[in-house]
Amino acid sequence: VIKVNDIDTNEEPIQVRKKIGYLPEQNPLYNDMNVIDYLHYAAELQSVPKAEIAEAVKKMVKVCGLEDVKHKDIGELSKGYKQRVGLAQAMIHNPEVLLLDEPTSGLDPNQIIEIRKLIKDLGKHKTLMLSTHILQEVQATCDRVIIINNGEIVADGTTDSLQKSFQGQLAIKLYLKKDPRYGKEKVLNTLESIKNVEKVKVTGENDTTWMVDITANKGIDVREEIFRKIVSMDMVLLELHQEETSLEDIFRKLTT
Repeated sequence: VIKVNDIDTNEEPIQVRKKIGYLPEQNPLYNDMNVIDYLHYAAELQSVPKAEIAEAVKKMVKVCGLEDVKHKDIGELSKGYKQRVGLAQAMIHNPEVLLLDEPTSGLDPNQIIEIRKLIKDLGKHKTLMLSTHILQEVQATCDRVIIINNGEIVADGTTDSLQKSFQGQLAIKLYLKKDPRYGKEKVLNTLESIKNVEKVKVTGENDTTWMVDITANKGIDVREEIFRKIVSMDMVLLELHQEETSLEDIFRKLTT
């Protein structure tokens, strides 16, 4: 049984549809219509009362940032503005739930940032469900993440909680300035002597720098001890950062 705001989709499908706005990946636009006419048409399709259509269109033009293009034909618009028009048609009847399928697909970096900001703003006032394989999109816009594999939910939680759950051993990357007083083996042995450090490996080097990967026991933060050890050797630490398990890593682990 599927319910939307306690309304059964089988028993009252029309009432459920009135509460949902949908933006498919292939935007349902008519390129030969101008933006205002199209939104009027979308409002009529969604049974917005005639007396309220003009105000609903005006509101969507403002919310979706369409003021500069509202009298242009949709076919003349950039992909980013077309996505904005698609969002406007999905919200024209003021639904309580928005379903967005790959909303930033095919957009350039500037357009992606604009649409993400718009989605986050909308999420403050509505329940918003985003379907996407672009996991950077999820991290940038979503409060809750659900991963589905073969029709089954295999993960459900916030980005932070999923990353903590699937975090393996702590991975730390260092960039050290080479020092004529110390050879590579001396540096490796010194770092390996730190409690809870399991493995140290030089993964790259150039004339001036060693790139070092350190693996530590799960749940143990050894960054401060690493820093103190390097300071005690009077070496120059150029960079130290912890590498986190990404959503891409989690997705691959759960779906392959």
